[in-house]
This record gives sequence, C-alpha cells and structure tokens, in this order.
Amino acid sequence: MEHEAFRLIGEPKFGGILVVSDHASNRVPDDIELGIASHLLNEHIAIDIGVGAVAELLAQRPGIAAYLGNVSRLVCDLNRAADEPSVFPVTSDGHTIPGNALDLAGRAARLARFHAPYHETLAALLDRVPQALLLSLHSFTPQLASNPEEKRPWHVGVLYNADDRAARLAIPLLQAEGLCVGDQEPYSGKDLNESMDRHGEAEGRPYLGVEVRQDLISTPAGQTEWAERLGRIANQVAIALAG
Repeated sequence: MEHEAFRLIGEPKFGGILVVSDHASNRVPDDIELGIASHLLNEHIAIDIGVGAVAELLAQRPGIAAYLGNVSRLVCDLNRAADEPSVFPVTSDGHTIPGNALDLAGRAARLARFHAPYHETLAALLDRVPQALLLSLHSFTPQLASNPEEKRPWHVGVLYNADDRAARLAIPLLQAEGLCVGDQEPYSGKDLNESMDRHGEAEGRPYLGVEVRQDLISTPAGQTEWAERLGRIANQVAIALAG
C-alpha cells in the first residue's frame, strides 16, 4: 500500500510488530517549493538518516511490517500534532525554510494532504489488525550544526511518555549488547512523541520508541546490523509484555 503521505511494507499480522517511522523519507512533491538548498534534503533536518532502510529490512522478518512516512519532515512533520507550529517548521537547526511560511488556508491544505491521511490510515490499520508492539523508529545526529559543542555519545536512545512498559524491558537488553543507551536521551519522549502518544498511549497499545544515532545506520552494513538487533530485541519485548 502506498500513498503520497505513507508507505506500508509487508502485511501486518495479528499480534505482530509494526515499525512506525514518521521521518523515513526526504521526498518533496514537485508542486511544493521549500526554498532551501537541495543538499539539505540529504541531511537530518529533512530525513531521519538510515531508518527507512532499517525498517525495510525489519519488514522482511516474520511477524513484522513497517509503516513509513513518505514525505520529508520539512514538508509535513508527521510526528507533531496538527495544531503545533512545528508541523511545518519555518526554521530547523539554523536553516530557514521559506516555503513553510504558510497562511491558514495553506496549513489546512497541507494537513489534509499529508498529516490527516497518514494518521487516519495508521489508526484504522491498528484497529483492524491489533499489534503486540509498536516500534517507533527514528535516528538522531551526533551533534546539531547549531550547537556543535554538545556531543551526543549515545548509540541509541529509548523514548517514552507515561507508558514505559516496553522501555523498561528494552533498555537493559540494549545495554547487554555493549551499547551506550540513553534513557530519555538525546531528548525526552514526553516532549517529542506525538505519533506514539496518539496511536500508542491514547489507545493503551504498548510501544517502544527508539532513536539510533544516524552514523551507525548510514551504511548497508550498519543498517543490517541494527535491523537484526532491533528485530530480536523487539520480539523479546513483545513476548515479555504478553507473558
């Protein structure tokens, strides 16, 4: 299934795992002009580097499917609430996005085109095929261009809001892999967790919010390694939650 706002890879199974990656694409539709240099579309302000490939590899595993955002976060940030200004960021990591200076009609049109179908389709999918676990997959940059002195040493972060059931299980499993694991790092899931707040917490569905440092999944070898790791750990978490 594919729409300009989302892609579904694989067939979700009842009691399976659904990978949800809001920022998996850097696609900008031809009729939208952001007014930025083209090279920025390959940087973290436009896309979560590596997560699309990891999600596709995960979806090859039994019982796992992937639901991916199909448009750049600069066009519409699908992991923000519809009424938040940052759903169409006018600045990102020191860069101005002129094409996002939208009036009310422009905002409404873009929300209806991307944000609404993305979340409405995901909600309907989860109602139709209940999952044992939602794996929210993102990546983060080792340091922000606007704050290069602040290094982010974590290999992976685990984010959550009020529901930390899956997080509490996953953190020690990730640490046992020899990883530097951030608990609510490099930022808090209480602040940046819209998709899981809406489709996980609000519905009582268990979710695991994972942020992988982008340099670790920027190559095919790293993507394969992390897909194997996350698939294995997500299955362990799902089994423990069901037990």
